[in-house]
Amino acid sequence: MSKKKNEKGRGKGRKIGRGIFMSILTFVLTGFLTATIVGGYFFLNANAVVSGEAVIDLEEYKANQSLTTIIYAIDKDGNEIEYARLHGEENRIWMDLDEIPRDLQDAYIALEDKRFHEHKGVDWVRFGAVLTKYSFTQGASTLTQQLIKNLTGEKDVTAIRKYNEILTALNVEKNYSKDTIIEAYLNTLYLGRGCYGVKTGAEKYFGKEVGDLNLAECASLAAITKAPNQFDPLVNTDKNKERQLECLYQMHTQGLITTAEYEEAKAYKMIFTNSEDYVPKKETTVVAQPQAINNYYVDFIIDTLIQDLKEQKGMSAAEALHEVYYGGLKIYAAVDVDIQKELEDVYRNRVTFSNFKATEKQPAPQSSMTIMDYKGRVVAIAGGAGEKTGNRSLNRAAQSWRQPGSTIKPLSVYGPAIEKDLITWSTLTLNQSFEYAGQMWPQNADGTHGTGARVTTQYALARSLNTVSARTLNEKLKIGSSFEFLRDNFGFTKLDKVNDQVLPSLAVGGMTNGFTTLEECAAYAVFGNGGTYYSPYCYYKVTNNKGNEMVLDIKNTQTVKRAFSEGTAKVMNEMLGTVGISSYSAGDNNKYIKKFDYFAKTGTTSDNKDRWFAAGTPYYVASVWFGYDMPKNLGNIENPAARIWTEVFNRIHKNLDTKKKFPTTSEAVKKSYCTRTGDIASANCPETATGWYKTSNLPKTCSTCGAVVITVPKSSSDENTGGIAGWLGGLFE
Repeated sequence: MSKKKNEKGRGKGRKIGRGIFMSILTFVLTGFLTATIVGGYFFLNANAVVSGEAVIDLEEYKANQSLTTIIYAIDKDGNEIEYARLHGEENRIWMDLDEIPRDLQDAYIALEDKRFHEHKGVDWVRFGAVLTKYSFTQGASTLTQQLIKNLTGEKDVTAIRKYNEILTALNVEKNYSKDTIIEAYLNTLYLGRGCYGVKTGAEKYFGKEVGDLNLAECASLAAITKAPNQFDPLVNTDKNKERQLECLYQMHTQGLITTAEYEEAKAYKMIFTNSEDYVPKKETTVVAQPQAINNYYVDFIIDTLIQDLKEQKGMSAAEALHEVYYGGLKIYAAVDVDIQKELEDVYRNRVTFSNFKATEKQPAPQSSMTIMDYKGRVVAIAGGAGEKTGNRSLNRAAQSWRQPGSTIKPLSVYGPAIEKDLITWSTLTLNQSFEYAGQMWPQNADGTHGTGARVTTQYALARSLNTVSARTLNEKLKIGSSFEFLRDNFGFTKLDKVNDQVLPSLAVGGMTNGFTTLEECAAYAVFGNGGTYYSPYCYYKVTNNKGNEMVLDIKNTQTVKRAFSEGTAKVMNEMLGTVGISSYSAGDNNKYIKKFDYFAKTGTTSDNKDRWFAAGTPYYVASVWFGYDMPKNLGNIENPAARIWTEVFNRIHKNLDTKKKFPTTSEAVKKSYCTRTGDIASANCPETATGWYKTSNLPKTCSTCGAVVITVPKSSSDENTGGIAGWLGGLFE
C-alpha cells in the first residue's frame, strides 16, 4: 500500500515538474519572440532613418539665416503697407568655415569631441563608457549630436530622445561632410547673453572679430559653451579660466598645439569687454542693434505663427522660431491698424484708469483687451497697460487665464438652457440660495442670499443674480450638459474636466484656470453673428520670401462650427442687450457708442479680484479683463473693465453707421408675456412685458389670470427688468 502511494506521489511530482518546465519554456520563448520582434522593428526603423534622406537640411538652414521676415497690413485706404520687420531676437550672424580660425575649431573639438574626425556621428567608445557608469540618458554627446540639439531645441533627458538623437546624428554624418557639420555647429551654439554662434560671442566677450582671436581667447570662448552662465567670463572669470586651461591642456595632449604655443597661451593676460584694460576698436562692428519694441499685436502674430508651424508643419519649437525670425516670410496680418492704434493709446496712457495709482507697496493694476469682428478676425489686442518695454513679453490677452466671474453665465448656463428648450426669456425662477456643500449658497453681488421672489431669466441675467444662475444649472440644465457646451462649442483651452464640473465653476465662474480675453471674445461673438463659433486669427496667409509658395493659410487653420442655433443666438443677443452700460462713462466719452445696438455682460470674481466686461456692437465684439497680476481686492467700485470698453468703443465707432443691426432670423420672435406667470400674455393679463423667444419653443398662453386685475407700480424700466417680478425683486433687495 505504501509503495503504491510513493509511486503515485512520484508520478504526481513529475507532472508538476513538467508543468513548471513547460511554463518556464513558454515564458522564455515568448520573451525571445517579443525581443526579436521589437528588436527587428527598432533595427528596421533605425536603418530607414540612418540610410534615408537628410533629416535636417543644413544648407537650407544656412541660406535662410539672413532673410528678414516682413509683416504686412491693410491701411484705412485699402493699401498694403509694411507693418513690422522681424530681425530676430537672437544675436546671430553666420560665418563660413574658412573665416573661423583653426585654433577655435580645434579648441571645440579638443574640449567637446576629440574623436570628431573619426566617428560617424556617435562616439561609441565614449558612449559605452558613459552608459556603463551612468545610464542611457546621460552624456557622451558628440558635436554632431550637440548641433542637433541646437537646431531642434529637443533637450529632454529621456531614453527616447537620446535614441532619436543618435539616429539623426548618424543620418547627418551620412549626408554631410565634417566641415559642413563643424561650420553649422560653430554658428548655432549658444554662448550666453543672447549670443548664438562664435562671431557674436567674440564681439560680446572680447570686442573682436572672430578672425582676430588668439589661441588663449579661442580656448576661453570654447570654455563658455558647456554652461554659459557658469562659465561666463564677464562675471565668473575664475571659472572660465579653469575650463580655458583644461581646453589648452587637451589641445596640447592631442597634438593640436605645440608646447611653446601652450605655454604662451596659458600665460596670456585675458582682457574682456568689461576689463579695465579693454579699449574698444573703432572699426568693431556692433552686431546687436537695439530692436524696436513691437506692439502686442505683432507679438501675438509671432506666438501664433510658432504654434501653427508646430501643429501644421510638424516643426519643433526651435525650428518654428527660426522660421519666423529668419525664414524671410511674408505675413499678411489681420490687424486693423487704426483700431490697434486707438487701443494702444488707451492702454499705454491708462485712460480711464485714474482711480488706480501705483504706490511703493503696490503696482498699478493691469488689464487686457481683445477686439474681434464676428468671423474670428482679431482686429486689435492689448496685453497690458502702461509703456511696453520688451518684445514677446507677457501678453495677458492671450496668455493670462483668469476666473471669468459672471461673464461665464451666458455661455455655460443661459445659452445652453435656452438651446435645450429648458428655459425661456420669461421663465420664472426663485431668487434664493439653496443648501450646497453644507451651507446656503450662492450669495448675490449685494451679499444677500436673494429676495425669495420669482424672477424672469432676463431679469436674473441683467442683474447678474448668482442664485438664479445656480438654480437654473442645478435644477434644469445639469452640470454635465453645461460643461459639454463649454468644451465642445467654444475654444477654451484650460478647462479642467474634473474640478470645473462643479456648480461654483459653471454657475458663477469660479473656474480652476479660467479664460483669456482672446478666448472669451471669440466665444461671445456667437451672440452677435447668429450662433457660429469662429476660432480667432491674426493673419490671413503666410508665404515664403518670394511670395510664390504658401506656408500657412487661415482657410486651412481656422475652426468654424455652430455653437448655438440662430434662434438661441438671437434670444441671447436681445437678452444681453438689456444689461445697462450708460453709467460707465459720462459726457462726450460715450456720445458715439450709445447710438449703437449692443449686447453686454459684466463679471466679478470672489473678493472683487477680477473685473470683466464682454460686449459687442453690430461691428465688433470685445472682452476686457481688469485686475492685478497678483490677485488683490479691487474694492467695491464701478466696473473699470466696462469703462475701458466704453472708452475704446466710443473712439472706434466715431465714424461708423449707426443704422447697422445684428443679424435677424425667422427662428426667433418678439412676444408679450405675462409678468405674473411668465407665459405668453393673454388679453386678461394685467401686467405684461415683451421678450424674445425661439419660435420652436414658445411658452403656452397664460390661462391663470382670468378677469382678476392686479395693479402694481409701473416704471419705464419694467420692460427691461421683468415687470412685476422685477418690482417684487426690488422690494426685497
